Amino acid sequence: MASYLDHVPLSGIIRIRDMMYSVTDPFRLDQGDVSFDAPDTVKQAMARAIAENKTHYLQTNGVPRLRELIAAKLRQKNGVPVDDPEDVLVTHGGIHGLYIVCMALLEPGDEVLIPDPEWPPAAGNVSAAHGVPVGYRLHERDGWRPDFDEIVSRITPKTRVLYVNSPSNPTGGVLTRADLERLAAIARDHKLWVISDEAYEDVVFDGEHVSIASLPAMYERTIPVYTFSKSYAMTGLRLGYVAIANPAIRDRAKKVLFYTASNIASVVQFGGIGALEGPQDCIEDFRIELRARRDLFYRGVAELSGGVFSGQPPAGAFYAFLKIDPNWGSQSPESISWRMVEYLIKNGRIGCVPGVDFGAHGEGYVRFCFARDRKELTGALQSMKQLFGVTV
Repeated sequence: MASYLDHVPLSGIIRIRDMMYSVTDPFRLDQGDVSFDAPDTVKQAMARAIAENKTHYLQTNGVPRLRELIAAKLRQKNGVPVDDPEDVLVTHGGIHGLYIVCMALLEPGDEVLIPDPEWPPAAGNVSAAHGVPVGYRLHERDGWRPDFDEIVSRITPKTRVLYVNSPSNPTGGVLTRADLERLAAIARDHKLWVISDEAYEDVVFDGEHVSIASLPAMYERTIPVYTFSKSYAMTGLRLGYVAIANPAIRDRAKKVLFYTASNIASVVQFGGIGALEGPQDCIEDFRIELRARRDLFYRGVAELSGGVFSGQPPAGAFYAFLKIDPNWGSQSPESISWRMVEYLIKNGRIGCVPGVDFGAHGEGYVRFCFARDRKELTGALQSMKQLFGVTV
């Protein structure tokens, strides 16, 4: 009776959320949610859709106008050669997009190479599709980028997919064009599919965002996954999309889309149309403010006494993935990541996520989201200073 699901872990983020509900006046640095509001173009489009009674069934793959806009965006902004909007499937957020892709691609026992540390649903969705996640390490010393020889060494006859996430959640690492060219060569040489998680495409502070599907001969073997959540502050509306060139894989994904959602909420899709048809100023405005919040948070962390946390500001995304001083606290066999998180929640009202939740190589780290407003970030930092002291 679906016993395979017993081996699909729930992210520790769920446990954190439960803990945070018992905290009075919490600092919610645990959730990857921006404090910005969605642009007026999104809200107006949704209100107009309701007023015009656009509340009925729609095409399974998505509203034609939205898919046309997404295809144009992929060509013009990402450089992905999407010739036909039929390639595009609209999903219930990025996590749903990843789910339908894994279901459409994987046979039982297929191995998927996944970064470690990495957003927990990456491995979870692979497992849910009866696949086997195989980690490849991201190295802090190299700006949270992988060792390519190590990736090759992890490939077996069962390896089918290479999972790429840039900018990275949780590390904030950004892969360079040269990095992606190396990964593309590995995928071609070993006949691998590529799943490219580009949720944070618009949150890059240093370097540039490059879509691996834009590289020569890569779109045919790459499925990029996107979301409106981060770029347009639409996290709660749940709107994402994927692009699949291969007709057979796309048809399989469409079946999964139908059986899990029938179609994505009509009003939300019209909100997506408003986002793409409207001015794009908000994307740059958000990025500038996120950089300021990043710098504010890291200045505050640097003032803590004893060097309890260390790490460089991320090149992208909006997380501080900080290493915990191994000498901090009691030397119990329990995970130091979890000990730190529970300490911060219970004693400082500060929500955060243990690094080990993102993979074995995340142990010893903790993730904070600095996309919250400045008042909340300042309050969390002040709480940390009371717990750990301040450098003189």
